[in-house]
Amino acid sequence: MAKKKRTSPLPRTESTDKPATLKDMLDPQVLAKLKATTDSLKANEADRLEKERQEREAARKAEQKLRDNDFEYLLEHSEMDWKKYK
Repeated sequence: MAKKKRTSPLPRTESTDKPATLKDMLDPQVLAKLKATTDSLKANEADRLEKERQEREAARKAEQKLRDNDFEYLLEHSEMDWKKYK
């Protein structure tokens, strides 16, 4: 049996004639408007998420404050090993 000849892979030639992309086809002013819109939407989303986080934090603190004044809750959630405090 004869050995098979290995053919070397053809070298890829980068064509300088690349297909036009949407970015190339758009007017620079339109592209700038799209980027500005994107930035403003991202900023709005970040603000909304920060407000939601602050609201959750405030609600958690208010609930914790109510629990700290509730003797039954404190008694149920306290450590029950009173011997080490004798």
